Parts: sequence; structure tokens; C-alpha cells
Amino acid sequence: MREIVFDTETTGLDPSVERVIEIGGVELWNHIPTGREFHVFIRPEGRKVDPAAFDVHGISDEFLADKPVFSEVLDEFLDFFSDGRLIAHNASFDMRFLNAELGRLGKPPLAPERVLDTLAMARRKFPMAPATLDALCSRFSIDTSRRDKHGALLDSQLLADVYIELIGGRQAALGLVFGADTAAGEGEAGGTVHRIAPRPVPLAPRVSEEELARHLAFVETLGEDAIWWRYLDRPEKAEAEAG
Repeated sequence: MREIVFDTETTGLDPSVERVIEIGGVELWNHIPTGREFHVFIRPEGRKVDPAAFDVHGISDEFLADKPVFSEVLDEFLDFFSDGRLIAHNASFDMRFLNAELGRLGKPPLAPERVLDTLAMARRKFPMAPATLDALCSRFSIDTSRRDKHGALLDSQLLADVYIELIGGRQAALGLVFGADTAAGEGEAGGTVHRIAPRPVPLAPRVSEEELARHLAFVETLGEDAIWWRYLDRPEKAEAEAG
């Protein structure tokens, strides 16, 4: 399943007059990042960056002066966002802005049924707890040391990690171990899936003979029908088999 975790930065808060100035996106396949990303800065035609917005993302009018306008990145944008589930934090904000930009060019909007809002997910999972991206990164011990200001691509990368934690999908990535002791094969998305090879020498038991004997003595007090007998060899049975 293809998913796109994305974020936008804008000149202000009102999509009817303000414009998108940065879009970032991270592609996931079956909840695992593929390494494919989308990132573009956009010159907002006829609009200046509001000072309050600048304080959040630090993107200035001077920086955007030589960047392409939205119509010039439209094909690349649609190619990346054309299919798959769309995932964003406070998704309604980003969707209103993207659909406003598409509407100005006479293009159909991105369908709302494709969208998953991680803010709503976090509020359901952790009622009454802070649900900002920073708060969720802190909760899941996700490194935000690179994040000085808001940025669409970096926030998308962080949100991808948060999303995987929210769905409990981190375990799925544990099978992707890279190194000399792994065997590789082709995955569904055309990438390489690395499988852990068997351990060459089994680990020594960590339970002592004394502990096993004490456990067996305890199980014997539970009677003949104790479920533990399914997993234990009785001493008399072992002696009979040996004889």
C-alpha cells in the first residue's frame, strides 16, 4: 500500500488569499519509507509572507523570489501525489491550501476520502495529552535536534516516524536489517527486503538447572491436568525414553 506523508508551509492562515510556499512529502510502502521524497519551494504570486508565518517557518520573500510558481511544479506535484493515501498532521489545513492552489489552475481537488489526519489519530489514542508534532516526537523519543523552524520536508520525515508509531507499525521495520549476516530478496515495491539469517551458534540457555528443578517442583503441585505438562518433559518420561 502506497502512502504519502506530507506537509506544507504557507504565507498565512487563510487559503482563500494566502498561498503555499513549500511542499514536502515522504513516500511509504506498507508503512516503510521507500527513500522517495518530494520537496519544492514555491514563489507566491502576488502575495507576501505574513510576519507571523515567517516567525514559524523562517521562509522570506527574498528567498522565494527566484523559486518557481505553483503552475510550474504542478506536473511534478501531481505525479507524486496522484495516488495512495495522504497523511498529514492537522490535515484539513494543508488540504484546504493545496486544493485552493489546484482550483486556481482549474484542476480537480484532492479527494478528502484519501486523507488520514494524524492529529485526530493522536487525540483518540492519547486523550487530553498534547498532540502537536513536537509533543508526539517527544512521546516516541524521535530526534528533533535538526528542527529549528518548521519545514515541510523535515516535518514530513518526522511525521512519518510518528505515524508509524501511532499505528504500532515499528515492528514491521525490524525485519529490515542490513549487514553481512542478512539474506536479501526483492520486495513488493521493487526494493530489497533483508531477512535475518539463522544464528550460526545458538545462544546458551539463560535458565539454570536449579531454576528448572524449582519450576518442575511447582508444576507438580498443580496436578495432572496442569497445562504446563504440555511444555515440560517429566523426569520419569525422560528416563523411560533413555532406557
